Amino acid sequence: MIPLIIADDHELFLEGVRDILSREDDLDVLALARTGQEALELTLQHHPDVVVMDVTMPKMNGIEASRRIKSSLEDVKILALSMHADKRLIAEILKAGASGYALKEGSSEELIRAIHIVSSGETYLSPKIASILIKDYLKLLDTAIPSQASLLSDREREVLSLLAKGSSTKEVASSLHISKNTVDTHRRRIMEKLDCGNIAELTRFAIREGLIDLG
Repeated sequence: MIPLIIADDHELFLEGVRDILSREDDLDVLALARTGQEALELTLQHHPDVVVMDVTMPKMNGIEASRRIKSSLEDVKILALSMHADKRLIAEILKAGASGYALKEGSSEELIRAIHIVSSGETYLSPKIASILIKDYLKLLDTAIPSQASLLSDREREVLSLLAKGSSTKEVASSLHISKNTVDTHRRRIMEKLDCGNIAELTRFAIREGLIDLG
């Protein structure tokens, strides 16, 4: 049995969610809260497993209520339930300690599944929320500081790969059809760009960056 508290300032929605969850044999709705302050007080009183928390409520919003609940009762899981797919609200309530974020537009089956997931200690994000966060993460990757490997030209990467595999200067020159002097020049530039002092350091770098196949 999963003891629950539901917090939302919209009476009809609150009653509707309670009715839906009360039909589940393994869910036990202990209390209903209509403000963030009530959510905090009822949680401290009843110690539920999960609080289904609206993000925007009067007399303390769901973000602050979540933060205070987690500071007092770390084991209580919080599932944010909101009509807003706002990145700022998502980030704030997750930082406050929520284990999941579901949208009110979702189905009752999704809400029930989300409660079970956060109750088990896992994180739940509705598909729409997950899509938003993934897109933001990909944008962050695009603007992230490039790795040192990106400083190398294609030819320098080829030379580095062969040197890291143990090839001699002569073997690299033969493999790439260039002179030994050219190989030496490439090696010197590679070491300068990567701030490596010897072949051993170059090898470790190449392994770390996936430039050589360890198989």
